Amino acid sequence: MDDVLMHEHDVVVIGAGGAGLRAAIEASAAGVSVAMICKSMLGKAHTVMAEGGAAAALANKDHRDSWQTHFRDTMKGGKYLGDWRMAQIHAQQSPDRIRELEQWGAVFDRTPKGLTSQRNFGGHTYPRLAHIGDATGLELIRTLQQKGVHMGMDVFMEFTVRRLFKTDGRISGCFAYDRNDGTLHVFKAKTVVLATGGITRCWEVCSGSWEYTGEGHAIAYWAGAEMGDMEFVQFHPTGMIWPPSVKGILVTEGVRGEGGVLRNSEGDRFMFDYVPEMYADEFADTEEEALAWVDEVISGQLATKRRPPELLTRDVVAKAINSERGAGRASEHGGAYLDISWRDEDEVKKKLPGMYHQFKELAAVDITEQPMEVGPTAHYVMGGVKVDPYTQETSVPGLFAAGEVATGLHGANRLGGNSLSDLIVFGRIAGEQAAEASKQMGYFAGIDQVEIDEVVAETLAPLDREGGENPAKVVSDLREMMQDKAGIIRTRNLLLESLSDLDELEKRANITSPGGTRTYNPGWHQALELAAMIDVSRMCALAALRREESRGAHTRDDFPDTDHSHWGKVNSVISMGDDGSMEIAYSSYPEIPEELKSLLDTEDLHEEGS
Repeated sequence: MDDVLMHEHDVVVIGAGGAGLRAAIEASAAGVSVAMICKSMLGKAHTVMAEGGAAAALANKDHRDSWQTHFRDTMKGGKYLGDWRMAQIHAQQSPDRIRELEQWGAVFDRTPKGLTSQRNFGGHTYPRLAHIGDATGLELIRTLQQKGVHMGMDVFMEFTVRRLFKTDGRISGCFAYDRNDGTLHVFKAKTVVLATGGITRCWEVCSGSWEYTGEGHAIAYWAGAEMGDMEFVQFHPTGMIWPPSVKGILVTEGVRGEGGVLRNSEGDRFMFDYVPEMYADEFADTEEEALAWVDEVISGQLATKRRPPELLTRDVVAKAINSERGAGRASEHGGAYLDISWRDEDEVKKKLPGMYHQFKELAAVDITEQPMEVGPTAHYVMGGVKVDPYTQETSVPGLFAAGEVATGLHGANRLGGNSLSDLIVFGRIAGEQAAEASKQMGYFAGIDQVEIDEVVAETLAPLDREGGENPAKVVSDLREMMQDKAGIIRTRNLLLESLSDLDELEKRANITSPGGTRTYNPGWHQALELAAMIDVSRMCALAALRREESRGAHTRDDFPDTDHSHWGKVNSVISMGDDGSMEIAYSSYPEIPEELKSLLDTEDLHEEGS
């Protein structure tokens, strides 16, 4: 068997985005040895693509904001299917995490009084997103890296983790390979933190970068971890749709937060027609009222809570654009027009510099003079590895998870801006708890050589195959199929077809032959990624098939209503059966205590049966 390089670290963090860096910083501060493994280059994590801001109830733009209101907005936006314990922790701790970033050197935009500026975002009652223009994620990563690299952690860049090892039922390490030279590595660890992000590269039109193939979700599932809420995949309403080469690239919600309006091909501002009853009292009824609200925000004299309907939750806006297209009122290339050209040119360039340059360079559109064309794009998975809300430990002892790879906080739909604060709040908790658990462990468990030999053989197998398809073709077919059959609108027949298609794609994936050697071989990488992409796609399709209602980011055309009597009380749980089959069950979070229940909308709660 090929040589395998061995490493030993108390805590291994897989992923170098916001959650991974924050976990590694906290674990390093606890005095344990830390390894950080990242699939791409350090600094290239998907977090850098987050533009709009980080949600935290600092109350700098509106003194009425509070953690209680942030908690309410998060629960309501998630259609009351989120873990209230995580929503409480997140709302209470987010402000301190933002202040901490500032102490570490993050340069947030400022109000005229010198406070951290905050902007409006969909589903948030008040302006709540701390931001740095429209490059907030980039500044967050820069700050965390600057803090982290001085703390002694070992960084392994351009490594892909393919398996988690367990010894006596507890995590004991992981196996990875170097994407550059193909060398093989085993990391012995007392605890592991998963911070691998999402799965959206499983869809043809997505905002995710190439790393988002779901391997973190898959290796947790293969190690026996429980997965939750995998039917809930958020389609961000505003991705670029033209030209084809940039289809899916995100257009930040900050455009709408700064006053951008959505119009159809007839020039109508259509979002007024799509305000759900549960939000009726919070959103403007007329264009004049909506523009007046924006004027109040710009002037800093906010007097009303009734926001423009463009700031409804992402699921509502995405479905509205989809409906306008279905009614024959789409933009030239099949989406909608997003227009912020009515605002002062210099203000647009100041507040949204990234968007200005993105459209200028990629689409030859000047957003200060003409509207953007946008449409829904697969953006975020609310589902993931189930974790303890207070420790972030999964159902596998010694395995922790934080960020998009974990589930619980966002329920059926995530509010914009909650992702960045999610990373730093729960990344910190995961790092702290993983370090403490590693100290209690006290020793490195042995890893069975048979398991190491097995994963090495699996990893090298594609290179020995001949006559099979190019793995890129199978990946392309998978993404197209998921877009068509498990996308923004779903039906029983399409989901059944998708599950059957995934079985066929798995057979094709098992005999792909990338050719070449281990050195700089993207075909080999894709051949290896396919197993994860197929299993996470299967989780999504299976959970979507079983949930016979529409809720949040999950829309069933054959079950268009929200079923409060049953589905509002349970979350899907997927696990691997003893025979290797994918099993699905349902569970509920503990009942919300009265003091927190009183913060929520009673008319919604009695419908949900909570």
